[in-house]
Amino acid sequence: MHLTDSHAHLYSEQFGPDRLAALRRAQDAGVGTIVMPNIDHSSIDGMLALEAEAPETCFAMMGLHPCSVTRGFEAQLYEVEEWLGRRPFAAVGEAGLDLYWDKTLLAEQQEALKIQLSLAKKHNLPIVLHTREAFVETVALVEAAQDGTLRGVFHCFSGTPAEAAQAIGLGFRLGIGGVATFKNGGADKFLPGIGLEHLLLETDCPYLAPVPYRGKRNEPAYLPLVLHRVAALLGQTPEAVAEATTRNAAALFNL
Repeated sequence: MHLTDSHAHLYSEQFGPDRLAALRRAQDAGVGTIVMPNIDHSSIDGMLALEAEAPETCFAMMGLHPCSVTRGFEAQLYEVEEWLGRRPFAAVGEAGLDLYWDKTLLAEQQEALKIQLSLAKKHNLPIVLHTREAFVETVALVEAAQDGTLRGVFHCFSGTPAEAAQAIGLGFRLGIGGVATFKNGGADKFLPGIGLEHLLLETDCPYLAPVPYRGKRNEPAYLPLVLHRVAALLGQTPEAVAEATTRNAAALFNL
């Protein structure tokens, strides 16, 4: 089976001691493609260096994470836009809204997301959305920006069946990761009945490791654990889920 990890921060400093070993473990586990979301200006160099080191496997996005949005965020988005005009990227991202830690910068996060939605349309790229405690607010901006060309993925999706239907109705896919393996992760509520054509698999490493590694550093080699959980919940074979989600990722990110 060939698997695509559609959201992995393999360039993270947490992989400093064993990054290339982690890449080999991923390949040994059947994870042949890894799509890497950017965080902010500080992560660009490391991300692009890893892509250059493993160009057949690792593919970079370009964007500004909502938790990196501060007052004066515009300078970082100028850099994002400059990079998008300089070379190809798999997507704009990761972008979105995060109200879990701090609600005081909601207006700035909303403006940053609006700009990145516009950049995705301008460059004909998908957008990878991070939304935490902010699904309603995120959907409102996506709905306003949707002109029939906007596409992307709600990464690390763990919402309700109604929210899943809403995201799919907007032309977006759902990124399913390690949370799906958690006892109270909610995937058993929203996943059954969703067509494979709407799904991507992801790790979001080094975060959100699946059971039985929950609480430890996550890595792309753990993606088969997510695969088997998704297959069980959908009543599909792992092979069918692997084939469909890999095809979906290739189509969305133009891999």
